[in-house]
Amino acid sequence: MITPVSRWPEIPSWCGRAAAWQAFAAWWLSHLENVEGPELSRLRVMLTTEGTYPFHRGGVSTWCDALVRRMEEVDFVVYALLMNPFVRQKYELPANTLLRTTPLWGTEEPLEHLVEVPFAQIYAAKRRTTDDVIRAEFLPLLEPLLEAILEGGEGSGLQLGKTLHSLYQYFREYDYKATFKSAAAWHLFRERLARRPSRNGRLPASVFDAAQALGWVYRFLLTVANPVPEVEVTHSAAAAICGLPCVISKLERGTPYLLTEHGVYLREQYIALNRRRDMSSYSKDFLLSLVTAVARTSYENADQISPVCAFNTRWERAFGVRPDKIRVIYNGVDPAVFARTPVVPEVRSTPTVVMVARIDPIKDVESVIRAARTVREHMPEVKFLIYGGVAVPEYYQRCLELRAELGLDSTVIFAGHTEDVAAAYRSGDVVVLASISEGFPYSVVEAMMSGKAVVATDVGGVKEALSDCGLLVPPRRPDQLASGILRLLKDSSLRQSLGQEARERALTYFTVARFLEQYLESYIDLYELSGKRPAAELARDRQYLLSERGYALLELGLRQEALEQFQLAVEADPGSVATPVLLLEKARIYLAIGQLNEAVNEMEKAEVLTAVLENPESAVA
Repeated sequence: MITPVSRWPEIPSWCGRAAAWQAFAAWWLSHLENVEGPELSRLRVMLTTEGTYPFHRGGVSTWCDALVRRMEEVDFVVYALLMNPFVRQKYELPANTLLRTTPLWGTEEPLEHLVEVPFAQIYAAKRRTTDDVIRAEFLPLLEPLLEAILEGGEGSGLQLGKTLHSLYQYFREYDYKATFKSAAAWHLFRERLARRPSRNGRLPASVFDAAQALGWVYRFLLTVANPVPEVEVTHSAAAAICGLPCVISKLERGTPYLLTEHGVYLREQYIALNRRRDMSSYSKDFLLSLVTAVARTSYENADQISPVCAFNTRWERAFGVRPDKIRVIYNGVDPAVFARTPVVPEVRSTPTVVMVARIDPIKDVESVIRAARTVREHMPEVKFLIYGGVAVPEYYQRCLELRAELGLDSTVIFAGHTEDVAAAYRSGDVVVLASISEGFPYSVVEAMMSGKAVVATDVGGVKEALSDCGLLVPPRRPDQLASGILRLLKDSSLRQSLGQEARERALTYFTVARFLEQYLESYIDLYELSGKRPAAELARDRQYLLSERGYALLELGLRQEALEQFQLAVEADPGSVATPVLLLEKARIYLAIGQLNEAVNEMEKAEVLTAVLENPESAVA
């Protein structure tokens, strides 16, 4: 039920019917408190993740936790893909959120992690999976699966989606492990790879290459062996393997699919594989083909794609995604958590540079260490504090060796993961980010909300976040990174002004309330388009969403904007028990801005509708 958030102002004495209207408004608002309105329907949304929430920390997990914990109108099912089943959960989920996991490695049987699947059911499926069944029902699906992976091209994502859906139905009856590890599957797989040399023209796949490739297909497609929860909307956190359950749900039940892209999954896979020296050329080529096919499948099957910055849309457009399917939704943070430091020149005995990022090659911590050497030459007392867990141990070891080689052990300090990120930002004069690839990084937005001056590499959506409220430098250029840091450390006035401008920009565009509102609106829109929900429920929910937005704007003092939202809420469900209150809220705003005639008009509408709601027969009369 809609509840007004503030009291009515006094109606001016020169209004002839002031007392009457004031009495009517007071009566209706108190009367509504005793009216039993229909309960707001709760959406169920499956949020799929891969190697992130709720088992690992980082920007994507921060985003997931804000959705799950703060969107009170939605019940979530978190479907998490894990490297193995022994990972410790880092985030506690709220009571209305269910957790489903699928470990890609570390299990003997694909379904053994599902407590609701008894061993007898697994055993029966194995008994049914005969060589004749595999030849007759599985091999005709394996051929188009490999075709979509190896050949790709426009439309191949739709075809792969249909094939995965058919495999999903197949594995409701038959055993995943017995099927993929059968001799018939191996022979077809080997023969198909032999017909297609790698794209760089080198030799076809060796036996080892083929075995490794089949192993990847087996592991990455484990999602088709797992039952997909029944929900109203699915939402994937990446155009990756975690998007496949969403595709299957769409094809199985018509469930609308929303895809969010933080970093561009495909681009990051290209960067990561380019560094690999332990893989043959063919293996690299096949793995790139596989992840490309997976990304294309999400792009072509998603109903809405919401990158976290406009920069990412260039990849989506390159894959033929229609512009009308793309809606950018920026990440947001809580202003109350990241309070701005006082707007006075900071008096810090030691100039301090802070970096908040996991220790990962993509964050290019090595460039920060090299920049630290240059900065120390001009400011011998400077400290660099790097907060973040170790994502890649080998890379962390390289960073330690580089720090020792440059003699920076007392200058560059690895502070590890911190639970108090806001305090980490407050501990520094300047915040730095040196990533070689990003989506829309939380570390930049958090630093902005903290009122800190930022030096960051111009990658992904960083420029969209910072605009001209910070310093941008090219990636992999520690010399320019050092110049930007020195400029800010030496100029406290510039540092303070950029920090203040950055916070104001973050408050305007990048709050958690703003992005939650946009995602809730997207969920409701997608479910409405699916045609599954009764029109009356959709109208009621839309009215609720619009009215809540109106009240939020009213609390901020944005009367005209609130007026527009209240009018849209009235139009969404004119016969609702809440509509008279919304009409009175419009009248209240008109009174506050001195438009008496409009206020009286809205009050009269509310009076008429009240009579109709209390006595429907009067409307007919």
